[in-house]
Amino acid sequence: MMREWLLSNWELVSLSAIACFLVWLIFYLRKKSRKYNHVDWGSKSLNFIDGLCRGYCVRFHRLKLEKFDLPEEGGAILISNHVSGVDPLLLIAACDRPIRFMIAKEEYQRFGLKWLFKGAGCIPVDRTGRADIAFRQAKRALDSGDIVALFPHGKIHLDHIEPFRVKPGIKRLAQLTKKRILVARITGVRGQGSVFKPLFLRSQTEVLRFPDLSHEFFHKDDALHDLGELLLGHRHSVD
Repeated sequence: MMREWLLSNWELVSLSAIACFLVWLIFYLRKKSRKYNHVDWGSKSLNFIDGLCRGYCVRFHRLKLEKFDLPEEGGAILISNHVSGVDPLLLIAACDRPIRFMIAKEEYQRFGLKWLFKGAGCIPVDRTGRADIAFRQAKRALDSGDIVALFPHGKIHLDHIEPFRVKPGIKRLAQLTKKRILVARITGVRGQGSVFKPLFLRSQTEVLRFPDLSHEFFHKDDALHDLGELLLGHRHSVD
């Protein structure tokens, strides 16, 4: 009798099982998110995503969490090398304050993700010639006390690829805002060079921290080249 009932009501049974699984999954993810989330992004949904992001980086990418010393308040510029699509998540997981990323406009407008980028305060950069708007937005964010992050090589750039120098946008932003520059380097990501592949490859990652820089660093003739070499692991300091 039971077998006949199951066979005749298979669709109902399947939907009920899926519904139960989804309810369990929601409660499981909420529990894990609360465990790892300790930064307030200003909304429950973003805090939930933040917790999942941190848990994913710590558990799946085995992020080595050293004390990543950020100023407790006030604006600062955070820069890093860029080797994969998982890099922004690793930076978020390594920091104890919300981060506003400067990202390419075409990425900001990517279908299904714009709501997330907008909610997280990302700043779209029009690389076709109207970048001034983004720089003004970044300056306002920094003056308001936010952390603004960018990848100064402009796109995914592996350690061995030339040119090593970073793009002049970081120099322009630093001299425009006179804000402290926090310098990081991401290591240990598997599948480097790809946006999506590293998301599914377990890694042993670390976010290294270098001494902070001031805007005066860019008075040096070779500042952009030296900074690029530092981010790509070709030197240990820019002194």
